[in-house]
Amino acid sequence: MSVQVKCGVFFKSTTLYTRPFMLHLKGKLIHFPSMETRRADQIAVQLEELIFDGTFVDGQRLDEVRLAEHFGVSRTPLREALQRLALSGMVEMIPRRGAFVQQPGPVQLMEMFEVMAELEAACGRLAAMRITDNALGDLRAANAKCLAAVEARDSDSYYAENERFHRIIYQQSGNGFLEQETSKLHKRLKPFRRKQLRFRGRMAQSMAEHEAIVAALEDGDAARAEDTLRKHVAVQGEKFHVLMASLKRAAE
Repeated sequence: MSVQVKCGVFFKSTTLYTRPFMLHLKGKLIHFPSMETRRADQIAVQLEELIFDGTFVDGQRLDEVRLAEHFGVSRTPLREALQRLALSGMVEMIPRRGAFVQQPGPVQLMEMFEVMAELEAACGRLAAMRITDNALGDLRAANAKCLAAVEARDSDSYYAENERFHRIIYQQSGNGFLEQETSKLHKRLKPFRRKQLRFRGRMAQSMAEHEAIVAALEDGDAARAEDTLRKHVAVQGEKFHVLMASLKRAAE
Protein backbone atom coordinates (compact mmCIF):
# COMPACT_ATOMS: atom_id res chain seq x y z
CA MET A 1 0.00 0.00 0.00
CA SER A 2 1.42 3.34 -1.05
CA VAL A 3 0.89 6.16 1.44
CA GLN A 4 2.21 9.71 1.21
CA VAL A 5 1.64 12.35 3.86
CA LYS A 6 2.37 16.01 3.31
CA CYS A 7 2.13 18.76 5.88
CA GLY A 8 3.27 22.34 5.65
CA VAL A 9 4.25 24.22 8.81
CA PHE A 10 5.43 27.82 8.93
CA PHE A 11 5.65 30.69 11.38
CA LYS A 12 4.43 34.24 11.08
CA SER A 13 5.16 36.51 14.03
CA THR A 14 4.59 34.35 17.13
CA THR A 15 1.68 32.37 15.70
CA LEU A 16 2.04 28.82 14.39
CA TYR A 17 0.27 28.17 11.12
CA THR A 18 -0.26 24.81 9.46
CA ARG A 19 -1.61 24.13 6.03
CA PRO A 20 -4.13 21.27 5.82
CA PHE A 21 -2.73 17.75 5.90
CA MET A 22 -2.96 15.83 2.62
CA LEU A 23 -2.94 12.03 2.67
CA HIS A 24 -2.45 10.12 -0.59
CA LEU A 25 -3.98 6.67 -0.13
CA LYS A 26 -4.49 4.31 -3.06
CA GLY A 27 -4.58 7.20 -5.49
CA LYS A 28 -7.04 9.20 -3.40
CA LEU A 29 -6.27 12.60 -1.88
CA ILE A 30 -7.70 12.98 1.62
CA HIS A 31 -7.67 16.38 3.32
CA PHE A 32 -7.38 16.79 7.09
CA PRO A 33 -8.29 20.03 8.88
CA SER A 34 -5.48 22.41 9.76
CA MET A 35 -4.70 23.52 13.31
CA GLU A 36 -6.30 26.88 12.51
CA THR A 37 -9.52 25.15 11.44
CA ARG A 38 -9.68 23.15 14.68
CA ARG A 39 -8.92 26.30 16.68
CA ALA A 40 -11.73 28.12 14.88
CA ASP A 41 -14.15 25.38 15.98
CA GLN A 42 -12.99 25.77 19.59
CA ILE A 43 -13.36 29.55 19.48
CA ALA A 44 -16.85 29.25 18.00
CA VAL A 45 -17.95 27.07 20.93
CA GLN A 46 -16.43 29.51 23.44
CA LEU A 47 -18.13 32.47 21.77
CA GLU A 48 -21.45 30.60 21.90
CA GLU A 49 -21.00 30.29 25.67
CA LEU A 50 -20.18 34.00 26.03
CA ILE A 51 -23.36 34.86 24.12
CA PHE A 52 -25.49 32.42 26.12
CA ASP A 53 -24.20 33.65 29.49
CA GLY A 54 -24.89 37.28 28.59
CA THR A 55 -21.27 38.46 28.25
CA PHE A 56 -22.20 39.57 24.72
CA VAL A 57 -25.78 40.75 24.32
CA ASP A 58 -28.13 40.92 21.36
CA GLY A 59 -27.07 43.62 18.90
CA GLN A 60 -23.57 44.07 20.35
CA ARG A 61 -20.68 44.47 17.93
CA LEU A 62 -17.91 41.90 18.38
CA ASP A 63 -14.48 43.56 18.27
CA GLU A 64 -12.24 41.28 16.19
CA VAL A 65 -8.98 42.81 17.40
CA ARG A 66 -9.83 42.42 21.09
CA LEU A 67 -11.24 38.94 20.61
CA ALA A 68 -8.14 37.81 18.72
CA GLU A 69 -6.01 39.07 21.60
CA HIS A 70 -8.32 37.41 24.14
CA PHE A 71 -8.05 34.01 22.44
CA GLY A 72 -4.38 34.44 21.56
CA VAL A 73 -4.87 33.85 17.84
CA SER A 74 -4.54 35.69 14.56
CA ARG A 75 -7.70 37.15 13.02
CA THR A 76 -7.97 34.31 10.49
CA PRO A 77 -9.27 31.56 12.86
CA LEU A 78 -11.35 34.18 14.67
CA ARG A 79 -13.08 35.18 11.43
CA GLU A 80 -13.65 31.51 10.63
CA ALA A 81 -15.28 31.10 14.06
CA LEU A 82 -17.52 34.11 13.42
CA GLN A 83 -18.52 32.64 10.06
CA ARG A 84 -19.57 29.43 11.84
CA LEU A 85 -21.73 31.45 14.23
CA ALA A 86 -23.20 33.35 11.28
CA LEU A 87 -24.32 30.00 9.81
CA SER A 88 -26.24 29.25 13.01
CA GLY A 89 -27.75 32.75 13.04
CA MET A 90 -26.10 33.75 16.32
CA VAL A 91 -23.99 36.40 14.60
CA GLU A 92 -24.80 38.74 11.72
CA MET A 93 -21.92 39.70 9.44
CA ILE A 94 -22.42 43.21 8.02
CA PRO A 95 -19.97 44.32 5.28
CA ARG A 96 -17.63 47.13 6.37
CA ARG A 97 -19.24 47.18 9.83
CA GLY A 98 -18.30 43.86 11.37
CA ALA A 99 -19.97 41.06 13.31
CA PHE A 100 -22.97 41.63 15.57
CA VAL A 101 -24.65 39.31 18.07
CA GLN A 102 -28.05 38.18 16.82
CA GLN A 103 -30.30 36.06 19.01
CA PRO A 104 -33.45 34.60 17.42
CA GLY A 105 -36.68 35.55 19.13
CA PRO A 106 -38.81 32.89 20.85
CA VAL A 107 -41.30 32.62 17.98
CA GLN A 108 -38.57 32.25 15.35
CA LEU A 109 -36.71 29.67 17.43
CA MET A 110 -39.88 27.66 18.00
CA GLU A 111 -40.64 27.73 14.27
CA MET A 112 -37.11 26.62 13.40
CA PHE A 113 -37.32 23.65 15.77
CA GLU A 114 -40.75 22.77 14.40
CA VAL A 115 -39.34 22.57 10.86
CA MET A 116 -36.26 20.69 12.12
CA ALA A 117 -38.48 18.07 13.72
CA GLU A 118 -40.40 17.53 10.50
CA LEU A 119 -37.24 17.30 8.37
CA GLU A 120 -35.69 14.74 10.74
CA ALA A 121 -38.97 12.81 10.84
CA ALA A 122 -38.88 12.59 7.04
CA CYS A 123 -35.25 11.40 7.18
CA GLY A 124 -36.22 8.74 9.71
CA ARG A 125 -39.17 7.50 7.66
CA LEU A 126 -37.06 7.13 4.51
CA ALA A 127 -34.06 5.71 6.38
CA ALA A 128 -36.23 2.96 7.88
CA MET A 129 -36.82 1.70 4.34
CA ARG A 130 -33.29 2.27 3.01
CA ILE A 131 -30.72 2.04 5.80
CA THR A 132 -27.84 -0.43 5.35
CA ASP A 133 -26.57 -2.93 7.89
CA ASN A 134 -23.26 -1.06 8.04
CA ALA A 135 -25.04 2.19 8.85
CA LEU A 136 -27.04 0.48 11.59
CA GLY A 137 -23.73 -0.67 13.03
CA ASP A 138 -22.45 2.92 12.90
CA LEU A 139 -25.55 4.12 14.76
CA ARG A 140 -25.03 1.52 17.47
CA ALA A 141 -21.37 2.58 17.78
CA ALA A 142 -22.38 6.24 18.08
CA ASN A 143 -24.94 5.29 20.72
CA ALA A 144 -22.31 3.37 22.71
CA LYS A 145 -20.15 6.51 22.81
CA CYS A 146 -23.19 8.61 23.74
CA LEU A 147 -23.86 6.27 26.67
CA ALA A 148 -20.26 6.61 27.84
CA ALA A 149 -20.64 10.40 27.71
CA VAL A 150 -23.87 10.22 29.74
CA GLU A 151 -22.12 8.15 32.40
CA ALA A 152 -19.23 10.64 32.43
CA ARG A 153 -21.68 13.59 32.45
CA ASP A 154 -19.78 15.01 29.49
CA SER A 155 -22.29 17.00 27.43
CA ASP A 156 -19.71 18.13 24.86
CA SER A 157 -18.66 14.57 24.02
CA TYR A 158 -22.30 13.54 23.98
CA TYR A 159 -23.14 16.27 21.50
CA ALA A 160 -20.28 15.28 19.18
CA GLU A 161 -21.57 11.70 18.96
CA ASN A 162 -25.17 12.88 18.89
CA GLU A 163 -24.34 14.98 15.82
CA ARG A 164 -22.72 11.95 14.16
CA PHE A 165 -25.81 9.87 15.01
CA HIS A 166 -28.17 12.30 13.30
CA ARG A 167 -25.99 12.82 10.24
CA ILE A 168 -25.94 9.06 9.60
CA ILE A 169 -29.74 9.10 9.53
CA TYR A 170 -29.79 12.10 7.16
CA GLN A 171 -27.45 10.28 4.78
CA GLN A 172 -29.38 7.01 5.01
CA SER A 173 -32.59 8.74 3.94
CA GLY A 174 -31.21 8.21 0.45
CA ASN A 175 -32.44 11.65 -0.59
CA GLY A 176 -29.57 14.04 -1.26
CA PHE A 177 -31.71 17.17 -1.30
CA LEU A 178 -33.39 16.29 2.00
CA GLU A 179 -29.99 15.50 3.54
CA GLN A 180 -28.62 18.88 2.39
CA GLU A 181 -31.56 20.95 3.67
CA THR A 182 -31.72 19.08 6.99
CA SER A 183 -27.97 19.59 7.49
CA LYS A 184 -28.32 23.34 6.84
CA LEU A 185 -30.96 23.80 9.53
CA HIS A 186 -29.03 21.48 11.85
CA LYS A 187 -26.09 23.92 11.61
CA ARG A 188 -28.33 26.89 12.45
CA LEU A 189 -29.77 25.17 15.51
CA LYS A 190 -26.51 23.60 16.67
CA PRO A 191 -25.86 26.03 19.58
CA PHE A 192 -29.39 25.62 20.92
CA ARG A 193 -29.44 21.84 20.60
CA ARG A 194 -26.12 21.66 22.44
CA LYS A 195 -27.46 24.01 25.13
CA GLN A 196 -30.41 21.72 25.86
CA LEU A 197 -28.10 18.83 26.69
CA ARG A 198 -26.95 20.70 29.80
CA PHE A 199 -30.39 20.72 31.34
CA ARG A 200 -30.84 18.25 34.18
CA GLY A 201 -31.73 14.78 32.90
CA ARG A 202 -31.76 15.74 29.21
CA MET A 203 -28.76 13.61 28.19
CA ALA A 204 -30.26 10.47 29.73
CA GLN A 205 -33.62 11.24 28.11
CA SER A 206 -31.95 11.83 24.74
CA MET A 207 -30.05 8.54 25.10
CA ALA A 208 -33.29 6.61 25.67
CA GLU A 209 -34.79 8.30 22.61
CA HIS A 210 -31.75 7.30 20.53
CA GLU A 211 -32.25 3.67 21.48
CA ALA A 212 -35.92 3.86 20.46
CA ILE A 213 -34.92 5.40 17.11
CA VAL A 214 -32.41 2.65 16.38
CA ALA A 215 -34.96 -0.02 17.32
CA ALA A 216 -37.48 1.46 14.87
CA LEU A 217 -34.87 1.59 12.11
CA GLU A 218 -33.77 -2.01 12.79
CA ASP A 219 -37.41 -3.13 12.53
CA GLY A 220 -37.87 -1.20 9.29
CA ASP A 221 -40.88 0.52 10.89
CA ALA A 222 -41.10 3.78 8.91
CA ALA A 223 -44.05 5.23 10.84
CA ARG A 224 -42.44 4.55 14.23
CA ALA A 225 -39.06 5.93 13.12
CA GLU A 226 -40.77 9.06 11.82
CA ASP A 227 -42.76 9.62 15.01
CA THR A 228 -39.84 8.87 17.36
CA LEU A 229 -37.48 11.27 15.57
CA ARG A 230 -40.12 14.00 15.48
CA LYS A 231 -40.64 13.78 19.23
CA HIS A 232 -36.87 13.56 19.83
CA VAL A 233 -36.16 16.84 18.07
CA ALA A 234 -39.26 18.89 18.78
CA VAL A 235 -38.84 21.63 21.36
CA GLN A 236 -42.22 21.94 22.97
CA GLY A 237 -43.84 22.05 26.37
CA GLU A 238 -41.43 22.13 29.28
CA LYS A 239 -38.28 21.73 27.17
CA PHE A 240 -39.08 24.85 25.18
CA HIS A 241 -39.87 26.89 28.30
CA VAL A 242 -36.60 25.82 29.93
CA LEU A 243 -34.62 26.84 26.83
CA MET A 244 -36.38 30.20 26.61
CA ALA A 245 -35.84 30.84 30.31
CA SER A 246 -32.12 30.19 29.97
CA LEU A 247 -31.82 32.58 27.03
CA LYS A 248 -33.84 35.22 28.88
CA ARG A 249 -31.57 35.01 31.94
CA ALA A 250 -28.51 35.43 29.70
CA ALA A 251 -29.97 38.55 28.13
CA GLU A 252 -30.77 40.22 31.47
